[in-house]
Amino acid sequence: MPSVIPMPGPFAAGLILFLVVIWDAFEAIILPRRVTRRFRLTRAFYRILWTLWKGAAAVIPSRRTREALLGFFGPISLLILVGVWAIGLVLSFGLMQYGAGSAVNVTGIAPGFWTDAYLSGTTFFTLGIGDVVPRSGLARFLVVAESGFRIGLRPGVPGCCYRVLAFHLWFLFQARSEHLASGQQRRQPAIRGRAASPPQRYARPASAP
Repeated sequence: MPSVIPMPGPFAAGLILFLVVIWDAFEAIILPRRVTRRFRLTRAFYRILWTLWKGAAAVIPSRRTREALLGFFGPISLLILVGVWAIGLVLSFGLMQYGAGSAVNVTGIAPGFWTDAYLSGTTFFTLGIGDVVPRSGLARFLVVAESGFRIGLRPGVPGCCYRVLAFHLWFLFQARSEHLASGQQRRQPAIRGRAASPPQRYARPASAP
């Protein structure tokens, strides 16, 4: 009797990748409390992307252009994060399809991992081309499951956008407040020194003869 999962290794790798992406999206979109765990996909993503973004902005000589580029980081990083989640889900279901034996009907080429990844991509982005069709029960189940998780992920993306943009505005407000506070602290010693100095006596100008 043939095994239901001919290649358990790729199937398990795809399942682990799927769980990591879904749990990270759940913590970023739905979970109301702050996550204190050290390793998070979103945290690693923002650390790497911010390091690259900051390094690219440092080579710009114009201060105004550099600050404008740094200000675009929040909204653009959110779009890239959603793309990373989408790519992770496509690859995870492609790996599970490959681990299930590439049970698909396709003409012209032999089924393989890239065919399974293509089927996962057309399913996730609802292209509906129909040139690759699953033929086993497990392959059909994976296609339906991927469609369901895509539909479930779509309503949460605007909420994630609002949360990230709100954090971005809060960060800009905090940076502005710290800048104003540091400026006031630099001016206070000069003001105190000027207030403590005794009044100067000016000599009365001599009257003209």
